[in-house]
Amino acid sequence: MEEKSGIVTWGASGARVRVLLPGVGERDLRELAELLETMIDERNLLLIGFPVDDWNRELSPWEAPPVFGNESFSGCAGETAERIVAFLKEDREGLAGSPAPEYLIAGYSLAGLFALYAVSVSEAFRGAAAVSPSVWFPGWLDWSSEHPPRCDSVYLSLGDREERAKNPVLRTVGDAIRKEKSLLDGFGIESVLEWNPGNHFSDCTLRLAKGIAWLIGKA
Repeated sequence: MEEKSGIVTWGASGARVRVLLPGVGERDLRELAELLETMIDERNLLLIGFPVDDWNRELSPWEAPPVFGNESFSGCAGETAERIVAFLKEDREGLAGSPAPEYLIAGYSLAGLFALYAVSVSEAFRGAAAVSPSVWFPGWLDWSSEHPPRCDSVYLSLGDREERAKNPVLRTVGDAIRKEKSLLDGFGIESVLEWNPGNHFSDCTLRLAKGIAWLIGKA
């Protein structure tokens, strides 16, 4: 495990396949790495946990009122994407003389929505895993329908009880993710929608590992 400027990494420093994980810290990164070791044979892999201090501010694509609690969304995902792209540029430069790396992005919940946003505003990533993503976000599907991903493959997943949430906004997530999958199909993006047992908080790290494993199989 290495840490630099809040960024934590796990794996081979010169790895060809590099997975960026917004909002994932040291403890979750270690657990994720251990799960991936049981799922894939890939040894030339680096996991990169990218720091996020305020999810509602840094990972939301635009301003929106609170959906639960009192905290609204500030809509600073564009700035976060710019920071990530700048980091990836430095990372590539540090690998000069080696084969060009392939970057993937994976996130859970609002970070999953951010992963979809990031591949729609940047060509930096080969694929995205959006695990239990917040595709219920106000205005997301309208925006997504006009901004196709600039990557090759997208993994989507949701818990089979998530669309039974009591919150009326969160309850739309099932229909929203089905629509997202339909949009990806229409754009010609290779994708899969996997349903997992449980609610939004069930087996979060395992679900994320499954999404990354699927992406690595495509990289």
